[in-house]
Amino acid sequence: MHKRKKHEEEEEHQNHERWLLSYADFITLLMIFFIIMYAMSTLDQKKYEKLTTALNQAMGDGTAIADTGSNMGGEIGNGLSEDAKLKKVKENLDKYLKENNLSASVSTTIEKRGLVVSFKDSLFFDSGKAEVRPEQTDKLITISKIINQSIISDSYIRIEGHTDSVPMHNEIFKSNWDLSVMRASNVAQILINKAGVKPERLSATGYGEYRPKVDNSTAEGKSTNRRVDIIIMNSQFNEVENNKK
Repeated sequence: MHKRKKHEEEEEHQNHERWLLSYADFITLLMIFFIIMYAMSTLDQKKYEKLTTALNQAMGDGTAIADTGSNMGGEIGNGLSEDAKLKKVKENLDKYLKENNLSASVSTTIEKRGLVVSFKDSLFFDSGKAEVRPEQTDKLITISKIINQSIISDSYIRIEGHTDSVPMHNEIFKSNWDLSVMRASNVAQILINKAGVKPERLSATGYGEYRPKVDNSTAEGKSTNRRVDIIIMNSQFNEVENNKK
């Protein structure tokens, strides 16, 4: 009788303390949640990804944490690496270009500096003019919206205008410099006004004929060099683009 009572008292004591285990787990998860929220508000994307990886390793599988981080980034997810993000955006662009027979006029390549979307000038501009042709504006807007996906919302976007080597001088433009700068600027305005790109993420510049892709000695070469490039910068260059030292 005495032994049974002692055994019952031990079980009751254990039951009373069992809630402490659940409470400790809850406090741990709550602490991790606030760490993640703090990291998201104060760290750049690469540091956040490192933090998430470290927490996942510490917690084992960490599926819930990784999923939470990816869903906050948009429809594709911020859990992806920088290269994977750019490749995903490239895939979406290439699909649209193929479906709309634009692959011959627009090319996409991933370089060290980021994803380069290169437009032949004949797609959007009349010869010697800088205004985007109205009938082609919708295509540029759609492409810009694909570029403006939230997955790369922390990346800067550069717009670069280029011409061939044929001298330019008319009543509007004094040189190829002027023409290339205005084309880049007009494309930037469409990205801002029609595609919702934040202007602080954008820069527009013109290089005239001085950064050709190929030699200008042939008509085909000149056609290749007349272009506007939109570059989604790799986020590793964010500090440079933001003029931070």
